[in-house]
Amino acid sequence: MKKHFLLFTIAFCFVQLQAQTAQDTLDIKRVALAYIEAQHTPNPKLMESALHPRLVKRSVFRSKAAQKDYISEYFTENMVILAETYNAKGDKFPKNPRKEIKLLDISARTASVKLLADAWIDYMHIVKTNGEWKIINVLWQYNDVTQHE
Repeated sequence: MKKHFLLFTIAFCFVQLQAQTAQDTLDIKRVALAYIEAQHTPNPKLMESALHPRLVKRSVFRSKAAQKDYISEYFTENMVILAETYNAKGDKFPKNPRKEIKLLDISARTASVKLLADAWIDYMHIVKTNGEWKIINVLWQYNDVTQHE
């Protein structure tokens, strides 16, 4: 029984490792970087190229007035506009902004990525559709959680 379990485990790990290519890894990192770099140097076309049309970006905020948590949501269109306007004056990021990408999990058609930026953390789900990797979900928070009020 132990021998069968060991063989199954080895076979499962091999299948998992074969579920992605080196090019997939590069493409996943490229998409995650495009997301943040489109905000650094206002570039709505770069942002749009990284996002799935059905993207949803969420975070939890606290209403001081109501003393209640709520979920904020942005969609692809909001993110494209954000990429065009957020850093239009060039004053939202340091000269050498942080953009650390951690690949948490990659399968044949899905990936989970953690982006560490200057002021926030983004957890991304990235999907491969029609041969292209695109960000479909983002859950984010500020490093300083008091900014969520």
